[in-house]
Amino acid sequence: MLSTLKNLFGMGAKTDFALLVKEGAVILDVRSPGEYKGGHIKGSINIPVDQLRNNLGKLKDKNKTIITCCASGMRSASAKNILQAAGYLNVHNGGGWYSLQQKV
Repeated sequence: MLSTLKNLFGMGAKTDFALLVKEGAVILDVRSPGEYKGGHIKGSINIPVDQLRNNLGKLKDKNKTIITCCASGMRSASAKNILQAAGYLNVHNGGGWYSLQQKV
């Protein structure tokens, strides 16, 4: 319970996003196509969160590490939940794409 609360409030173990990417993680940007066109992390995949359930086939390997991102971290948290509910095993919420870009 305590570790869950720590993670919820950002006080838990920090994720090394750069290492995850180096090891082959997919960065999934769940913003709208217009937002994505305005700037994104090079090599990321754009599937808007409201279209994610219908496009899971684009993320074939449920064992592959996926880092979700959006503008602020809200939609990416929803995307993480959708992916985990669909059986994806290694999903991380990277939060806002711009700050995530600084970490990878």
